Amino acid sequence: MFFVTPAYAQAAGAAASGTDILVQMAPFGIILLIMYVLILRPQQKRAKEHETMVKNIRRGDTVVTNSGLIGRVSRVADDSEIEIEIAPNVRIRQLRAGVAEVRSKGEPVKDEPAKKELPGKPQKGKGPVAKAEPPKTPPANDEPAKDDSKDQA
Repeated sequence: MFFVTPAYAQAAGAAASGTDILVQMAPFGIILLIMYVLILRPQQKRAKEHETMVKNIRRGDTVVTNSGLIGRVSRVADDSEIEIEIAPNVRIRQLRAGVAEVRSKGEPVKDEPAKKELPGKPQKGKGPVAKAEPPKTPPANDEPAKDDSKDQA
């Protein structure tokens, strides 16, 4: 019934060695390496950039908070807090860690979609809007109509 001899079965059991364990554990190591390269390393880099940005906040900078408030830094209270003016004579205290973006003095707004101009309405700060041509009127009854399309045979 069994065609495997006892000597062959013992040899197969003894062949199990350390290389089999390495072959079995290799996929787990590869998965961990991919997770580190694709997830952990970029996240650590962003965290380091955010920490540097927050440390360099100074009076007069325009900041955007995590909650979406935009204001100008009026005072740096201490190492962990800043005071932001969000409207004339309206100041709030904000933790430095709650700042999402710093727009320094004179820096243009990033990734803002272009504003569409409505015809006939000048935009603020723009020059005069070009006037549209008046509609063409049909010729009077006593004038012959001009026919620009002539047969060319």
